[in-house]
Amino acid sequence: MAASATAIPSGRLLSIDALRGFDMFWIIGADSLMRNFFNLFDTPATAAIAVQFGHVDWHGCHFEDLIFPLFLFIIGVTLPFSISKRLERGDSRSQLYKHIFSRTALLYFFNLCYYGLLTLEIANQRYVGVLARLAFCYLFASLIVMNFKIKGQAISCGLILVLYWAAMYLVPVPGFGAGNITPEGNLSAWIDQVFLPGRHNHFGAYQFGDTTGLFGIVTATASTLLGTLAGHWLRTGRSGSVKVRGLLIASAACLATGLLWGIFFPINKHIWTSSFVLFAGGWCILFLAVFYWVIDVKGWSKWAFPFIVIGMNPITIYVGQRFLDFGHTSGFFLKGIAGMSGMFEPIILGIGVLGLKWLFLYFLYKRKIFLKV
Repeated sequence: MAASATAIPSGRLLSIDALRGFDMFWIIGADSLMRNFFNLFDTPATAAIAVQFGHVDWHGCHFEDLIFPLFLFIIGVTLPFSISKRLERGDSRSQLYKHIFSRTALLYFFNLCYYGLLTLEIANQRYVGVLARLAFCYLFASLIVMNFKIKGQAISCGLILVLYWAAMYLVPVPGFGAGNITPEGNLSAWIDQVFLPGRHNHFGAYQFGDTTGLFGIVTATASTLLGTLAGHWLRTGRSGSVKVRGLLIASAACLATGLLWGIFFPINKHIWTSSFVLFAGGWCILFLAVFYWVIDVKGWSKWAFPFIVIGMNPITIYVGQRFLDFGHTSGFFLKGIAGMSGMFEPIILGIGVLGLKWLFLYFLYKRKIFLKV
């Protein structure tokens, strides 16, 4: 994952870059912007829309809860185009392993810096987080792709979901017993409280576990493998329309299975339940099908350019917004206008922040500087 000054590789699927950018668009501020906008209007309809741009408290799923699994899914989609393709052409396996481990280490280092490593406050250091989960899911999914054929990858994904379900319901938690899926009594929270050092980002208002804790990495890897299977499908020689139909069928199957499983094992992002993997995965596959059909099959790509700019440098802006104060700069230029806009002040300032982040990425895009993921 190094800065590159080379041109964008030819023949790549623009839909993957656009979908990654669409996902990052919400992460870098569009979600709060939409939430603030719809909260301005006191109607049941706008309230129902606004709530979709916030996480659920415990069981259930909003649009906001799909953003993280979508990024993991996209990482998985790219693996057949990188690892599998290189294995097929006879590239050195040792070099590939070195590449995988170095990427993982760099991502995890970014995670530590993001959560306070440079302050040297070790007791307050957070050892997990978004980038850590990306790192380990990339690592485990890559190792599975390196050592198993497509069928083995699919079986691995299924086994992960079933074994996680079994563990959550059969392994007893001290003081709560087995099968407890409450914030305080579930196995995932107990593992974090016992084995995870440092600062925790708890389950929302619940002071238990970590939203990106240790045990959830297991099923989050399954989310990544769902993307890998979709990536293999896109690499086949079938026509674009056949690929889209296949993705739509897979999407419907995942959504239905996730909802059905959710009756017995609730859909829950905080502990990344197996039903959540399938339900969120169904939406991820649907998003991929739509973007692939519109951009790569129909050739309608100009509208997606703003997303492509974001999608080419996702880690850059995710880490960059931690260290660069885009909010201060937005306020410097727009505070006067925003102050005269009354209740629309946070909307104007939010648009300013989002615009500055995009311009920063556009500057890098024009100079062909990409921090590869």
